[in-house]
Amino acid sequence: MGGMAESTESMPDWEKRFRAPRVGLPEWAEDAPDRSLFVSNATGTYELYAWDRATGEQRQVTDRPNGTTSGVISPDGEWIWWFSDTDGDEFGIWMRQPFERDGTVRDGTGGGRGGDEEDGTRVTDRGDEPATPGLAPSYPAGLALGRDGTAVVGRSTDDDGSTIHVVPPGGTPCEIYRHRESAGVGDLSRDGTLIAIEHTEHGDAMHSAIRVVRTDGTTVAELDDTRGGTEELGLSVMGFAPSAGDARLLVGHQRRGRWEPMVWDPLTGEETALAIDLPGDVGAEWYPDGSALLVSHEYHARSELWRYDLATSALVRVETPVGTVSGATARPDGTVEFLWSSAAEPPQVRSTSGRVVLDPPGFTAPGSVPVEDIWVDGPGGRVHALVQRPAGEGPFPTVFDIHGGPTWHDSDAFAAGPAAWVDHGFAVVRVNYRGSTGYGRAWTDALKHRVGLIELEDIAAVREWAVASGLADPGRLVLAGGSWGGYLTLLGLGTQPDAWAVGLAAVPVADYVTAYHDEMEALKAMDRTLLGGTPEEVPERFAASSPLTYVDQVRAPVFISAGVNDPRCPIRQIDNYVARLERRGAPHEVYRYDAGHGSLVVEERIKQLRLEIGFALRHLSLPAPDPDRARIPAPGRDGARSGTPA
Repeated sequence: MGGMAESTESMPDWEKRFRAPRVGLPEWAEDAPDRSLFVSNATGTYELYAWDRATGEQRQVTDRPNGTTSGVISPDGEWIWWFSDTDGDEFGIWMRQPFERDGTVRDGTGGGRGGDEEDGTRVTDRGDEPATPGLAPSYPAGLALGRDGTAVVGRSTDDDGSTIHVVPPGGTPCEIYRHRESAGVGDLSRDGTLIAIEHTEHGDAMHSAIRVVRTDGTTVAELDDTRGGTEELGLSVMGFAPSAGDARLLVGHQRRGRWEPMVWDPLTGEETALAIDLPGDVGAEWYPDGSALLVSHEYHARSELWRYDLATSALVRVETPVGTVSGATARPDGTVEFLWSSAAEPPQVRSTSGRVVLDPPGFTAPGSVPVEDIWVDGPGGRVHALVQRPAGEGPFPTVFDIHGGPTWHDSDAFAAGPAAWVDHGFAVVRVNYRGSTGYGRAWTDALKHRVGLIELEDIAAVREWAVASGLADPGRLVLAGGSWGGYLTLLGLGTQPDAWAVGLAAVPVADYVTAYHDEMEALKAMDRTLLGGTPEEVPERFAASSPLTYVDQVRAPVFISAGVNDPRCPIRQIDNYVARLERRGAPHEVYRYDAGHGSLVVEERIKQLRLEIGFALRHLSLPAPDPDRARIPAPGRDGARSGTPA
């Protein structure tokens, strides 16, 4: 891999953390384990890379202006599939490229987006070609590849809802599933005869059911925990057994108030509970020989790995350092490779053999300060927050950096954004509000109907602690976040106008009704679940949860960044919110960029954070700690006011 050429001598540490080359956890081909696929930012943009472990050769697979991270390697290791959208809009087709590139240009077939020509049929010198000719562009909804070259492709569009297609090698796609509600491909059995589908036909996008079908679409079995009880319970597909002729499916369930695995045989209906009594959420995947499960355990913002022997039920710890394991895989030789980091230490791909699996070229990101765990009594129970402190004595200007999702959680993992704020003298507080994962099903499901307002109650409880404890300067509190965190930022500025001095909202929901009508179909389904219906059916709930409702109460200066191609938080609803700010002359800045729901370009990420830090320092009347090294822009530089694309 090539590295980013810029010298690091004059580069501030916060920029180094973004620019330092990183690699993701390599995915390996099941029948050719020496062939792997991974993601890296080595060129300054996140792209896919092929790695032949036998020879050590690595090569860049994709090269697009806005980056590529969605890719799969075929079981035989012969093909790399990657999803081709347009400038981050998430709407496109699957392309494929031979693992061993021959450097020739061949003719592609079929329509859709991708390649270098408008009709998607151009094949580049990398050997790219449309992988599923005959399937029109869509939002992706899962992909499974068979050993005989068959592909099972999930699609989502506004017109068709969710569809699933079986694409035989060289053949015509055959639709085997269609429904208005969200659904997607879970997995394909090793012998290629069974397909596991996750679906929400019951209308609850937060809790899926599982249907196993044959390749002609006929149903084999159904597993649905959403029926017959007083509570909605979800299921997830974790994967078919890796042995030929074994129809067992590893399934995640919530029957005991948290996510945990069980084994289900769709041919016999037999369910096998597993003796994995760990607190918090538990996930799992098969060891390659099918004898054991690699268990991932998420609890209180940290994670760990275990090996569960299916014959003896023995649960043995897989040693990893304290922090967060962002992904793990068991190799055929029994070793486990995992991507690990902590708030203080940058990520590494490690192995239980004791070695670093994949070390990117170039310099290593500087470390940061560790997190402290804070527990605060909130209106819905104890709220967990992670705190990072700068050097010196408080109270500090403090950023409440709110995570997206909402079904996600902040963890003790390396993050360049919070570390940058600490470098500039800010304390950083990250709150795992109700709706976050890792604290049990009841905590995750708690935010229905009073969407946004519940999360802000938990954030307010932690804010009160931060001020009372002497950590935070009450006059210099910044509310910030991206995606759902950006939504909570705008909603918090309007519903808690006296609490916040500055707001920083990236790719937010700003006008909930317009966002609903413009967003991708899968998110419409999620919003119907969260709010109990459409804007026409429950207008009062959409109004109560929409930042636009409270925009005239916003007092704090607000910085908004938005991707003009964003299908999740579309640009029109942000423009509506900004127009209301402009109408009353409220202080704000807007930065628009030509990408989707965030950027995969390192320099773009740095630019956006530089603008946010500069905006906060100016409006809090704080000097940059070192203007030459921090490179904080003066007012009017680099950013753009509303209506002026940057």
